[in-house]
Amino acid sequence: MRLLKEFYRNEGLNIGGKTISREAARAIIRQANQVLMVYSPVNKDYKFPGGGIKERESHEEALVREIKEECGVMLTEVEDSFGFVVEYAKAREEIYDVYRQISYYYLCRVNPRFLGQNLDDYEQKLGFRPEWVNIDVALRKNQAVLSGKFGSIPRWTRRDTYVLEVLSNRKTDCSCW
Repeated sequence: MRLLKEFYRNEGLNIGGKTISREAARAIIRQANQVLMVYSPVNKDYKFPGGGIKERESHEEALVREIKEECGVMLTEVEDSFGFVVEYAKAREEIYDVYRQISYYYLCRVNPRFLGQNLDDYEQKLGFRPEWVNIDVALRKNQAVLSGKFGSIPRWTRRDTYVLEVLSNRKTDCSCW
């Protein structure tokens, strides 16, 4: 799988220092020029469905679980890998210097029959709801969030906006899908 981008959330990170890592699997689910994303009316942003990979869980198992929880639909196929993004931030735990998150993006297909979401408390507070949205519309909305127009910026918005940019730039190239 290819590296799409590295992000540094904080300046002056000791990248060579003691690091705690987390891996996540994220789904790119498309239908024509639309993608199935998770919208937050609180943050006014879109994110790709997905999340942390649990211990002894495969990437595909994490995708099945996260897509069902956040979008209320079932994964039917992982078509291909798309790429991964690495993010570095200051670790919350004092014994670590750096928090590194690696998000693996996969091109997926789902059964569109809605089965109901199973959101975490913070996801409920943010009003997470699945939404089919035009790639460029989602990109513009996320860019407005990144501009600070709506206040604080969620930690995932920069990463997922970048992936939307890659998709938007390649939507006419069928090989990327």
